Amino acid sequence: MGSILNHLPRLFYILPAIAFAAAGVAKLMGVPAVHGSFEMMGLPSWFGYFIGLAEAAGAVGLLMARTRKLAAAGLIIIMIGAIYFHIAYAIPSALPATVLLILCALTIYWKWDRSASA
Repeated sequence: MGSILNHLPRLFYILPAIAFAAAGVAKLMGVPAVHGSFEMMGLPSWFGYFIGLAEAAGAVGLLMARTRKLAAAGLIIIMIGAIYFHIAYAIPSALPATVLLILCALTIYWKWDRSASA
């Protein structure tokens, strides 16, 4: 049981990496459902692709020990924007963005030692 608990904090960065990779790829592929929010806010279409690239790069950064905290910090900024969008435009459930923000914050907070880093 102890070894399972030792690896549990890895979920703080592995789960968001999966979510951000999927969201980033969807935006980079131009999926209309994920680009609609940018249009709703009156942002140019290239901004959706930029956020997709940032999310995909952040997902890769979360998986590398040297860039993990910096990637998490950048993704927190994106999630603050996502939460703002959900609240300001009365779009249901800012919960996924909030959970991802919390997981990224835990990734920054967690005291990683060299042997626990993947």
